[in-house]
Amino acid sequence: MKKQIIYSLKSPYRENLDVIGFTFGSGEKSACIVGSTRGNEVQQMYICSQVVHALKKLERQGEITEGRSIMVVPCINYYSMNIGKRFWTMDNTDINRMFPGYEFGETTQRIADGVFRQVQGFKFGIQLASFYQSGDFLPHVKMMKTEFSQPEKMLEFGLPYALTRKPRPYDTTTLNYNWQIWETQAFSVYSYGTETVDEKASQVSVDAILRFLSAEGIVRANVKPGYVSRIIEENTMQQVHTEHGGIFKTLVKIGDTVYEGQVLGEVYNPLDGEKICEVKADKCGTVFFIYNKPLIMQNSVAYKIVDF
Repeated sequence: MKKQIIYSLKSPYRENLDVIGFTFGSGEKSACIVGSTRGNEVQQMYICSQVVHALKKLERQGEITEGRSIMVVPCINYYSMNIGKRFWTMDNTDINRMFPGYEFGETTQRIADGVFRQVQGFKFGIQLASFYQSGDFLPHVKMMKTEFSQPEKMLEFGLPYALTRKPRPYDTTTLNYNWQIWETQAFSVYSYGTETVDEKASQVSVDAILRFLSAEGIVRANVKPGYVSRIIEENTMQQVHTEHGGIFKTLVKIGDTVYEGQVLGEVYNPLDGEKICEVKADKCGTVFFIYNKPLIMQNSVAYKIVDF
C-alpha cells in the first residue's frame, strides 16, 4: 500500500487540507473509490476506511491481480466534517457540484480540479454517495445513462437494485458524470446512513465493492454471494406524496411488500394530535424509500415504491 497526499490546499488559519489517497497494486489504473465529498458523509468515509482495511489484507496475501492498481480516497472535505457542516465551510458551496473543477477558480473549484486530476483515467470509478432526500432506503447502485455507460456492469455489485437515470443539467458538474465524460465507467453506491455509522450497512457496501472488483478480475476476494440485482429506471418508481404537513408516522418498513390502497403512514396535527390524513399506496410493490424525519411538509415524497 502506498499512502500519499493527492491534493493539498494551504490555509492561513488551519492546517493544510491534505486529501489522502491509498494505492494498492501497480500498473493499469483499474479502479478508483472515492468516499465523502461532503462534511456530513461520515458513513461514506467509514465504508472507504473498511475498503482500505480489506485491500491491505488482500495485498499482503498477494490477492491484488498483477498489473492492476486501485486507489481509495476516503474523504475530500474533512474541513467541513471537523465542524459539522455539510458543505464548504466558508461559502457553503458543494464540492460535488464543482467537477471537473478549475485551478484558477473559487476554492471548491480548485479542490475539485486538484482531486479530479488524480482520480481520472481509471477504468472504473466508484463513489460512495449520500442520498439527496432525508430517509431510509434499500442498498443500491446507480449509474447515469450516457453514451459511455454499461448498466449491466452494475449487476456485478450484487446489490438488491441497480438504478439508471438520465443526467439532469445540475448533474453535469458531479464527479460521477465527469468520470464518464472522461471515459471512466462510473457507479454510485448508496448505503443506509450518512451522519452516523451503521456497521451492518457498511459491510453490505464493502462486500459489494469487493464483489465487483473480483468480478472484474482486479482482486481475488472471497465474498459471500450477493443478490440477483434488478435494473430499473429511477423515474419509474412510484412516488407517494403527503396531502398535508405535520407529524409523520410510518406504518411500514423498508423492503416491505405493500398493496394498492394500503395505508403506509399517517400525518398528525403537531398542536392538537388529531390525525390529518393517511398516506396510501397507489400500486402494489416493494417499499424502496421512507422519509425518516418527524416533521413532513405538504406534498413531500413520503415513500418510493418499486413495482413488482
